[in-house]
Amino acid sequence: MSTSWGKINTIAGLEERLFLGTLDAAISPRTLSDRRITHIVSLGREPIPADNPASGIQHLRIPVEDMDYADLLIHLPSACQFIHNALSYRGVVLVHCVQGLSRSAAVIAAYLMYSRRISPTDAVAEIRKTREQVWINPGFMEQLVLFELCRYAPSPQEGIYVKWRQRIQRTLQNTSS
Repeated sequence: MSTSWGKINTIAGLEERLFLGTLDAAISPRTLSDRRITHIVSLGREPIPADNPASGIQHLRIPVEDMDYADLLIHLPSACQFIHNALSYRGVVLVHCVQGLSRSAAVIAAYLMYSRRISPTDAVAEIRKTREQVWINPGFMEQLVLFELCRYAPSPQEGIYVKWRQRIQRTLQNTSS
């Protein structure tokens, strides 16, 4: 198996249907074809062939950078739903960011938490069984904890989410002063 891929094969009955990968994996027609990828979750702004609807691949883009204060949390419910729907219809999903280490791992961890009701720590441990070098930035790890505290449904009206956003805004204002 190529080092640009991490197979998540611990989800009951979903062997080789959920992949963690890099940008290189997402732009490689051969890799996508060999793995029979039908759905892609892209974290970042880098263009990939699946951006074109003619590719036949269903695509969800989450334009979040790999920074502690970036708001990935608000996107986790839609990412989990996209992955869940794809897997429910026998799809094969690639979740990727540039290096396949932080943003994409955080989304897969959120999906494992959502689908299996496990803790953020347990979800990351599951991912590391197949991709040891995963390192989710501290801000995204905090957001995984908040995702669980928000009962997997953060929203602009949800108190925990609102307080977290306000704290992030204050921190950013204080560092820019």
